[in-house]
Amino acid sequence: MYCGAGGCSFGFGFGVLGFLIMVFFWALIIAGIVALVRYLRASKLPTKTPLEILKERYAKGEITKEEFEKMKTDLEG
Repeated sequence: MYCGAGGCSFGFGFGVLGFLIMVFFWALIIAGIVALVRYLRASKLPTKTPLEILKERYAKGEITKEEFEKMKTDLEG
């Protein structure tokens, strides 16, 4: 413990500024880990082709057979 003209301290010369820097540092590390996890999860998501989406919509009854056939023709050529 040091006691000088400015008062007593335990030798941590950075005080509040050092604490804020530490908090900022750990927030940056945590944000980087979260961003990495989100990126890795997004890259593993299966992507559907437009035809697969169209087939799903038809199977759910969102579009009629005529609409399905027309959209399928549009997609194919």
